[in-house]
Amino acid sequence: MMKFGIGQAVTRVEDRRFTTGLGNYLDDAAPEGCLHGFVVRAPVAHARLRSIDVGAARAAPGVRAVYVGQDWPDAGLKPIPIRAALENVDGTPLAVPPRWPLAIGRVRHAGEGVAFIVAESRRAAEDATDLVEADYDELDVVTDSVAALGDGAPLLHEEARGNRAFHWSKGERAPVEKALAEAAHVAELRLVNNRIVINPMEPRGALCLYDADSGAFTLSGSIQNVFMFRTLLAEQIFGIDPAKLRVVAYDVGGGFGGKNQIQPEHALVMHAARDLAAPVKWVSDRAEGFLTDGQGRDQQTRVRLALDKDHRFTGLYVETTANLGAYLSTNGPVVPTGATASVLGGAYDIPSVYTEVRGAFTNTVPTDAYRGAGRPEACYLLERVVEIAAADLGVDSIELRRRNLIRPEKLPYRASLGHLIDSGGFEDLMDRAIANADWDGFEARKAQSAARGRIRGRGLACYLEATLGVPNEYARIDFDADGGVTLSVGTQSNGQSHETTFAQIVHEKLGVDFHRIRFRQSDTAATPLGNGHGGSRSLQLAGSAILGASDKVIEKAKALAGELLEAAAADIELRDGAFRVVGTDRSVGWDAVAEAAFAAGRSESDRGLSGDDEYTRAGNAYPNGCHIAEVEIDPETGLIDVVDYTAVDDFGRIVNPLVVRGQVMGGIVQGLGQAVLEHTVYDTETAQLVSGTFMDYAMPRADHLPATRIDFYEDAPTETSPMGVKGCGEAGTIAGSPAIVSAVCNALGLRHIDMPLTPEKVWAAARGR
Repeated sequence: MMKFGIGQAVTRVEDRRFTTGLGNYLDDAAPEGCLHGFVVRAPVAHARLRSIDVGAARAAPGVRAVYVGQDWPDAGLKPIPIRAALENVDGTPLAVPPRWPLAIGRVRHAGEGVAFIVAESRRAAEDATDLVEADYDELDVVTDSVAALGDGAPLLHEEARGNRAFHWSKGERAPVEKALAEAAHVAELRLVNNRIVINPMEPRGALCLYDADSGAFTLSGSIQNVFMFRTLLAEQIFGIDPAKLRVVAYDVGGGFGGKNQIQPEHALVMHAARDLAAPVKWVSDRAEGFLTDGQGRDQQTRVRLALDKDHRFTGLYVETTANLGAYLSTNGPVVPTGATASVLGGAYDIPSVYTEVRGAFTNTVPTDAYRGAGRPEACYLLERVVEIAAADLGVDSIELRRRNLIRPEKLPYRASLGHLIDSGGFEDLMDRAIANADWDGFEARKAQSAARGRIRGRGLACYLEATLGVPNEYARIDFDADGGVTLSVGTQSNGQSHETTFAQIVHEKLGVDFHRIRFRQSDTAATPLGNGHGGSRSLQLAGSAILGASDKVIEKAKALAGELLEAAAADIELRDGAFRVVGTDRSVGWDAVAEAAFAAGRSESDRGLSGDDEYTRAGNAYPNGCHIAEVEIDPETGLIDVVDYTAVDDFGRIVNPLVVRGQVMGGIVQGLGQAVLEHTVYDTETAQLVSGTFMDYAMPRADHLPATRIDFYEDAPTETSPMGVKGCGEAGTIAGSPAIVSAVCNALGLRHIDMPLTPEKVWAAARGR
């Protein structure tokens, strides 16, 4: 086994750079003559914009330009597009009202941009905002998605009658209705999946340079998918050849879906850079992030689960109203629909599943993907209704799950909604989690908690994830003349340690020195294609492309080694980082092969040593697992302490267990955050964001973290990728919230309680109020 190869807990090579302040982030970039942008934002959530006077701002010291909404169509530019469209149940397209980078005639959420000031410094741009005079005629607001679809709700868009963006469904309705009608029991639950502010450590930002001679843009940003940004910005907003737009991402300090969205500021800096023939940079502050970054979740759901007399699941009916915010965001329509449906039914054998979703416009910030993007919502509603069913029937919820989990002999399993689950040891994995959590010792721990005046509870959640996103990816390997290696990929790391794990794959496959592998990502000039980060797709796709690129390099290198060793390429083998003539002790290393590849006598077309590959997956992989949480509750204050947490996850083959544990732990923290702490609150009368700072929006801290055991289940390999990997980035976020909520319900003897489980809410529940 190679020291830095696949399966080894290699320390993250990028950590030294990050922890010593040497990371290269967007706001570190300061090209000569760079101008700075600042967005003037509406102080009201819904109003006619009667007029806006920017004359005084344009004359302010240091100000180079001020743009307003009408400047956009006047320049022949288009609104911000969405990434994928949906059809309604009747076959008509969803409503896509125009979302201009700056409001034209009307504002629809607090913080929507009405002007963009560009100045010689950020301070000058910000100072000039006081000189912008806007006249607002306020209108009634609506913040709740169900209320928005009701009669008499204020209308946000003429293009969306009744504030409905879409009414979408998947599955066959009739068989599910039949299962419900004939069921021995129907478990039913109404629940809320609360809205989340994403809050990556690094705020959003964008920097654009424009070359007037070539008409080419270079856009740098704290973003997750450079090629998607290039396509949407170039083709659908600016109407230019994508080859005229290079998009680059530096180190990105967290994404979680929030940086996988085209936002107004990306387009604004491009327009200003071209107009002013100067670099233009905009960077959000934290207050702007709360007010304008795409937010997550915010769904209201009714779920019904049909069971027969033997307690087997026979049908699942899910009805969801999704709060889309004031506009459709890049991925906003997909999250509550296709992404959620991709795993609806989980790892259970449910013959019939039907889901329908109504998307509503409200006077709130647009919603989009947040870590898990639909998969956490699917797991939460399913695991909570399974707990309800067990309580209704008076049976143990573990035994109810055991009876309904997909049996190994049924794999590969074609789910009711069409997805193919190829592998998994669901019951065996659950049993391992139960053992690791010392399930049988719970009563003793509960008694110990009671002796301290605390109420202890436990909750379990089984989950199924799907690796989503665009199904292809690219990788290229280039050798230098001295044997150094550059690995270029089309994915994007936002903290997932691709720089380390992808190098491990190259090291394992080629045997080159791990520390001589350089890493290049997120640059549309570096690779011909790429689909960024999201949906736990990177390792399955980019890792497979790296294997393919490695194979092509090896074939070329064998021919070169054959020349050096005076042997046929067919007689050369690569073993332990050296090329050997089979059956002899004659060998050469990578350094000699690379030097030969760049020998002066070679023709230009024959010089060099490289290989590339575009990989398209055979199908989605389905990571899965079982998480168990134990909580203690102080009945006097309602304070929850998650005291113990056990996770067993099936991610297929593990490339770097140290990195994977970090990914799972981070996800658990975010699942805990949503369950117990985080909640986005809008005033229902004004639609003003009430929880707009860290004083009002609680985030998990180090002292919230429980004692955690993380284990991996590698006994159910997948054939959806050559390495047998399944993806790991979102597991904790998917399973964490339902496990913790179920633990609190178990402690208090509750049927259900909606997130977030604030002390006030728990205190009232503990007293039966």
